[in-house]
Amino acid sequence: MYNPEMFFRLNSYTLYGVEAKKVVVEVNLGRGLPAFTIVGLPETAVKESRERVETAIRNSGFSFPSNKRITVNLAPADIRKEGTALDLSIALGILAASGQISPENLERFLIIGELALDGELRGVRGALASSILARDEGFQGILCPRKNAVEASMVEVPVFPAGDLKEAVEILTPPLPQPFMIDRENIFRISSLYHIDFSDVKGQEPAKRAIEVAAAGGHNILMIGPPGSGKTMLARRIPTILPEMELEEAIESTKIYSAAGMLPSDTPIIYTRPFRSPHHTVSYAGLIGGGTHPKPGEVSLAHNGVLFLDELPEFRRDVLEVLRQPLEDGVVTVSRAHHHATFPARFMLVAAMNPCPCGYFGDPYVECTCTAGQIDRYVGKISGPLLDRIDIHIDVPRVKFEDLKGDVASTSSGEMKERVERAREIQKRRYRGMGISTNSMLTPKMMKEFCKLQSDAETILETAMKKFGFSARAYDRILKLSRTIADIDGSDIINVEHVSEAVQYRTLDRKLWLKI
Repeated sequence: MYNPEMFFRLNSYTLYGVEAKKVVVEVNLGRGLPAFTIVGLPETAVKESRERVETAIRNSGFSFPSNKRITVNLAPADIRKEGTALDLSIALGILAASGQISPENLERFLIIGELALDGELRGVRGALASSILARDEGFQGILCPRKNAVEASMVEVPVFPAGDLKEAVEILTPPLPQPFMIDRENIFRISSLYHIDFSDVKGQEPAKRAIEVAAAGGHNILMIGPPGSGKTMLARRIPTILPEMELEEAIESTKIYSAAGMLPSDTPIIYTRPFRSPHHTVSYAGLIGGGTHPKPGEVSLAHNGVLFLDELPEFRRDVLEVLRQPLEDGVVTVSRAHHHATFPARFMLVAAMNPCPCGYFGDPYVECTCTAGQIDRYVGKISGPLLDRIDIHIDVPRVKFEDLKGDVASTSSGEMKERVERAREIQKRRYRGMGISTNSMLTPKMMKEFCKLQSDAETILETAMKKFGFSARAYDRILKLSRTIADIDGSDIINVEHVSEAVQYRTLDRKLWLKI
């Protein structure tokens, strides 16, 4: 038994968006009427920790100082504390202040965990973010629930997992045990495997080519075709041809899923490109993020990956309009009265739609039953500013029977990915130090320098502009696409073939199927 300190200080965290903010837990046992008070802007779940902590301490074989006035201060006091991750630090602080455990190692660790009434430690959200905090703040290690051990170990900081309160006390009692060890390389290898491939898709080679161009230049893409033509199947395979995630990207994506409480128990790190496909009934907050305590939305969960919006015109227009900020800035800021949270949201937008409400306008086999006015209103649901941010519009027609039954080898993800990575590497070298990494991010000033056309290619573009009535917006998109197509070919010069192909990817602007 150690001499009572009556006051003790240790460290934990609270989530602020997707980042972990350090919380200093100060515990004081004083004279006066017995009470247990928590101050420092605790929200409901934190206030309720009083009952969990007291019961867990008693059921773990320790003595709860019920004859003392217990005051717990969570500093800094001007940041709202949410979640249940502070339970363990409060319990250990009370045990240290009452002299029941050695305080020697407590201040050297970041301590996180929710307590069950029997003293068991339950997993918490944001373990990876807290591990990054422990590393950046120079803590000796992080004490966490066993359920969070693998996730927390993705960052190079000593991790000490515990199953319950008694085990946590044993770990902190000198000498320290060996930290938890994992095989990171094996986890990364397993986590980076995809179980789908573009070779599964029969036919649709033109659509695959358009998707390859989109992936190579970081362009957003809209697929237009009748039901059953394979738009969703194509979209789901896009992550398989995007460049491998770097460790920094994987950690950033994992932080988002962990903060949202959506990290699968068998997936300690997100090492494959995320693919999110929200239903068209998704709310404003569900798409962009929000809530009383802001949490990531679909655009942030798609960070470093693909956001797929199927049946695009069926989404509420006001919901679609909120995509403008993340598409331009790569981040989303959710503001509240007393605070705001910023979530990363740099993704590739992939959208799909039918050509008309019934889905069969222009289909050679099924007659369209829609009137011209219905078609016009249907497509008009997509605003011009949103279409401004979609570089590629591609038709995805009905798959022919010959393609379905044929044994001809279909283009695989591996073949497409090789070309995409080669083109991305060219762009990375070209734009080094300029603040951009792909052709889709080119500014008008940059286009003058990097998108110069051969004289014949310039003539072709001029002819297309006059014939199809392209706008200045479409002109810029065609130049960016031409630059990407040239990069796929390994060409420094944008020639006739590159411009001609780029023109074909402006279905809506060419007005071949509908006047908008």
